[in-house]
Amino acid sequence: MRTLPKELATKVARHLVMAGRLADEEPERAYKHARAARRLASRVGVVREAAGIAAYHAGEWAEALAELRAARRLSAGDVSYLPVMVDCERGLGRPERALDLIKSPEAKNLDPMGLVELRIVESGVRRDLGQYDAAVVTLQIPELRDRRLRPWSARLFYAYADALAEAGRAEEASDWFARAAAADRDGETDAAERYAELEGLHIIDTVDGDVEDAGAEEIDTGEGSLEDGGDVVTEDEAVPGDVAAAEGAPATGIEFKAADPEVPETPEEDVPDVPAVFLEPKPADGEQPPHTG
Repeated sequence: MRTLPKELATKVARHLVMAGRLADEEPERAYKHARAARRLASRVGVVREAAGIAAYHAGEWAEALAELRAARRLSAGDVSYLPVMVDCERGLGRPERALDLIKSPEAKNLDPMGLVELRIVESGVRRDLGQYDAAVVTLQIPELRDRRLRPWSARLFYAYADALAEAGRAEEASDWFARAAAADRDGETDAAERYAELEGLHIIDTVDGDVEDAGAEEIDTGEGSLEDGGDVVTEDEAVPGDVAAAEGAPATGIEFKAADPEVPETPEEDVPDVPAVFLEPKPADGEQPPHTG
């Protein structure tokens, strides 16, 4: 953003800040802020990346893919958002193109978090192709056996459990959903609900008062209600109120979530010690089995 005049850079930065703040709760408004920033500074790589990520959160797969391709060209081949691009190809119903991206040389340059995310997306692609056993094996990577919780542990455990469920291995899936729920300290997944469903349990929200079906087994999630917020953003008006609220906030580009801190070692009782049952994939005709790390 240093290439922009100071006043313009400030305006663009405020839109990016608001896109980041609204990404999780109001992706459509975040997307409009990102588009406003793009309209003002379309030659800045971080702006195109922000527009692509916002479009992805809003489910605009084609636009997200186009923006991220442009961002990669403007940012000297940055590959950090390659898993998002793969998922966009999947969202567009093009699993073969998604696999081509997964096998591209650029994929080898991803950091550990990016590699795990890429495996999670690849597992989904394999399931789209009906390769359910291969989807399971794709996630049998060293990180799955790590006894320390990592920033990606909850998502990886959940994806593995989901793949097991799709492959008809319900008992193993239940064990891994339990492990995912234990690792998911921030409640980002519905692992507890999926575990309860497979085990025939009822989840009771004690915040809402009276408990029904008192004779049933219970899991207390402790979840409260969320408040809806805000007016609808118009792209042309650039949302003066939202932009004013962003004044003074750091212009952090496309980092929509704070970096996850290193998670301390967790006692073994917090994460069920369930050995993984590894199954060799059944590759499609003419296709090599996926690399399992």
